[in-house]
Amino acid sequence: MSNTPAYAAVSAGAELAAHAIERRQPGPHDVEIAIRYCGVCHSDIHQVRDEWGGSVFPMVPGHEIVGTVTRVGDKVEKWAQGDTVGVGCFVDSCRTCAACEDGEEQFCEKGMSATYNSFERHDDGTLDRSRPTYGGYATRIVVDENYVLRVPESIALERAAPLLCAGITTYSPLKLYQVGEGDTVAVVGLGGLGHMAVKIAKAMGASVTVLSHSPNKRDAALKLGADDFVATGEENAFDDHAGRFDVIIDTVSAGHDYNAYLGLLKRAGVMVLVGMPEPQLISAGSLILGRKRLAGSMIGGIAETQEMLDFCAEHDIGADVEVIPVQDINDAYERMMRGDVRYRFVIDTASFQAD
Repeated sequence: MSNTPAYAAVSAGAELAAHAIERRQPGPHDVEIAIRYCGVCHSDIHQVRDEWGGSVFPMVPGHEIVGTVTRVGDKVEKWAQGDTVGVGCFVDSCRTCAACEDGEEQFCEKGMSATYNSFERHDDGTLDRSRPTYGGYATRIVVDENYVLRVPESIALERAAPLLCAGITTYSPLKLYQVGEGDTVAVVGLGGLGHMAVKIAKAMGASVTVLSHSPNKRDAALKLGADDFVATGEENAFDDHAGRFDVIIDTVSAGHDYNAYLGLLKRAGVMVLVGMPEPQLISAGSLILGRKRLAGSMIGGIAETQEMLDFCAEHDIGADVEVIPVQDINDAYERMMRGDVRYRFVIDTASFQAD
């Protein structure tokens, strides 16, 4: 085991503070990564505050990780020392279930090993509850070579980090529903997920509209590449745009009326939830009257995540970020709750040297 500087919450709701964790030494198929940047996801706040239940403490958040390979196990074939790589929302899975065999490890039937707030695995693929996983608010991480991504050279590392969650979370449903030239896509919410959905949908050839309750986000949405902006709080907004969109990507984690947004879909359109609000009521008529679909989506598998990174490199897409020292993480959480970031905080791990 190796002692590693990190920032952790020791209990639900506790502020994050300097904390030493134990990382395993690289095994035969492992790579050790010196973390350079780690994005700060809204789900980090939910987990640290145990708002979804089942949190494991002490907790080191962070699942948008980029860095450099520093060591490899003697049987590693995919990576070499010095490679620029990334680690996303999970670091292992059972590898034998139907989902894993289909390359959708995020839906592992035995439960994926999340990058943090989860557990590593025994050799037989079952979870080892004596070995919790710790995330990227740290200086290094050790990961099986099969769960590591190649980060294209053309994407600045700090802008690449959020692609490992926000990027793949929005790319996956846009690809699944075959968004392309001539399609009309609406993005609900203009935060960390929403701004990536705008960029990716636009690169796929769609006409993109941002739907937001904040009219002051209009200029920012258009600057990101959106073709139009609708302030949903304005009178008649939902009536004026009824039946307009082929696909709606709903990124909002606060409660809102799904039925109203379903009314914006064309016949046979689909609205995809990638946020995680409290349970909402759905009227059957909102779906039946127009053969509409309400779907959900969650990140992507390893192969699809690599595909997303390559797509972003090809189209010159990176996240819009504010880089912070790790010592500012608690203030960053409060700012995120106020919506005071455009659009993703990213921790520069060089700041650990200041502790």
